[in-house]
Amino acid sequence: MDLTQLEMFNAVAQTGSITQAAQKVHRVPSNLTTRIRQLEADLGVDLFIRENQRLRLSPAGHSFLRYSQQILALVDEARMVVAGDEPQGLFSLGALESTAAVRIPATLAAYNQRYPRIQFDLSTGPSGTMIDGVLEGTLSAAFVDGPIMHPGLEGIPVYREEMMIVATAGHEPITRASQVNGASIYAFRANCSYRRHFESWFQADRATPGKIHELESYHGMLACVIAGAGLALIPRSMLESMPAHQQVNAWPLAEEWRWLTTWLVWRRGAKSRHLEAFIALLP
Repeated sequence: MDLTQLEMFNAVAQTGSITQAAQKVHRVPSNLTTRIRQLEADLGVDLFIRENQRLRLSPAGHSFLRYSQQILALVDEARMVVAGDEPQGLFSLGALESTAAVRIPATLAAYNQRYPRIQFDLSTGPSGTMIDGVLEGTLSAAFVDGPIMHPGLEGIPVYREEMMIVATAGHEPITRASQVNGASIYAFRANCSYRRHFESWFQADRATPGKIHELESYHGMLACVIAGAGLALIPRSMLESMPAHQQVNAWPLAEEWRWLTTWLVWRRGAKSRHLEAFIALLP
């Protein structure tokens, strides 16, 4: 096993194709095929499930991918330390939409200014998607709703969010879910932790939301609430950043449901120099 094989393995894992991976690492496809077979023989397991012209990771391949990414990241870091250079290369960060919009813009600006040689990439999405990205190695780190119990992750709490139930202007105060039993709600996809929190709030009061409309942005949710079409759950920091928030009524959830903590998470044992530099700039 050598670093070239690991780089080839990672490329195939990312693309699912020998041809595309060969282009990525600037090798001929036959060379990749041979080196991947040699790696599998060395490890004594099949790293890929081969289906026609596509390759997808086997269970053993998924496990090996995390280690190979860590090895390559450590090698890059060692090279930079020996060379005495400032951090460089790709740093892929994931974030909840509200965190990206309200909490971290100043930090991102400071990071880009302080470390111009780092290629910074930001993705947004619900917690479930962000966690998958970190575990799969497509994201270096991500802001997600915590606490995080996954054995493959570690992280730190960063922001405390106050959760507000948002209703059309003139709506009577909402103090418990039974008051709005059967109401339509607007939320992100099912793997969003805020959506699960909203549904749990209903269930704890033996109530049930009506139709759940899945939207891709808080601005869309707020527009629907303004139109009188249902309810939404939005962090106060995000709600108050939108000019139209004055056109709705909003109340914090009851104390036991009121606060959620945003964590910054990364793969266990994979805290790179890029990530340490970013954490140092967090308020």
